Amino acid sequence: MGMLDLMAADLAVPVSAVGALVTANALGIALGGPLLTFLTARLDRRPVLLAALAVLTALNLLPALGAGLEAFIAARIAIGAVEGLFIAAAITTATSIVPAERAGRAMAVVISGFAVSGAVGMPLGRLLGEAVGWRVSFLAVVLAAAAVLLIAWFLVPRVPAESGVGMLGQLRFALAPRVLAVLAVGVLLFAGLAAAMTYLVPVLGAAGVSGPWIGLCLMGYGVAAAVGSFGGGRFADAGAARAIVIGAVGVAVSLTALVLWGANPVVAVPVVLVLSMCSAGVTSPWQHRVEHLAGPGAILAASLPASAGNLGDAVGAFTGGHAIDTGGLPAAVLAAVVLAVIAVAAAIASRTLRSAHAPRSEPVPAPEPEPVGVH
Repeated sequence: MGMLDLMAADLAVPVSAVGALVTANALGIALGGPLLTFLTARLDRRPVLLAALAVLTALNLLPALGAGLEAFIAARIAIGAVEGLFIAAAITTATSIVPAERAGRAMAVVISGFAVSGAVGMPLGRLLGEAVGWRVSFLAVVLAAAAVLLIAWFLVPRVPAESGVGMLGQLRFALAPRVLAVLAVGVLLFAGLAAAMTYLVPVLGAAGVSGPWIGLCLMGYGVAAAVGSFGGGRFADAGAARAIVIGAVGVAVSLTALVLWGANPVVAVPVVLVLSMCSAGVTSPWQHRVEHLAGPGAILAASLPASAGNLGDAVGAFTGGHAIDTGGLPAAVLAAVVLAVIAVAAAIASRTLRSAHAPRSEPVPAPEPEPVGVH
């Protein structure tokens, strides 16, 4: 995302055309990730992880070696699908090698990687792109992926798929109404976030933040997301349903503060950082809750939050863009508040949902009466 203008200039195409790379990746995650996870649900997680890393490495060679825009767009769809598979397999592996009470923190370690990559990867990619060309940035991705593949080969243990149900069972449990209801909470919440934060630079600009301060704020946004993601893992272990409600309230309150006082940089910058921390803090509890409610379908369910999150991003970006066209930037932030408030209501309503395999207290049978006999 940080190199779209450099790529557009080099390929002699509009920035909007290069922006299709971002859309292609999101579509790959949303649609291909769950499909690949479903098809590999009965396989050991170790070869799935290694295969995903190998495909990621190979496909990123295409732009590094000079592939054109059309080939790269097609590759980005495949990369997104493999990324969705990787997320699910990595989370399943992480939660399988720690005690059950630390599952949320294990998820947070995996999920935080994406927040850290945003805080570190985009600025580094931009610097490399400006210094030696954007294709060299993708060569750096290939080298990094190859190094991770080698490390994973030696360190990742075997994790047999032990769901206890077949592929159709995975589908039935993972797409149960209770799971879809919690996924809908995340779609609404991340749609609200995206409606405003897709236009983060204009939001900061409206508050008078400009020049190098924009870059610092973007880096701060990524760091806040990493902090929130790690913290969210502990909240997930303590009570995922409650953590989702608290995080959703934090997002709604932060967005409301932007509507009321967003023109003041002293308010806007801290609010944006809190917004990033709260939204990232929801991710691990949301993942934990979805997998818990899916029960025996947790392997497939592990891929669904990433898919639903990308759907929310797409809905939110579209909603925010339409709001800007009709009422300017404040309308986009106001639309974000509406979506976030609906997400809070949905999160509260979903707290009573229980997993299908949750133990139920059986009534204690009354003692049978003594047989009455003639003595």
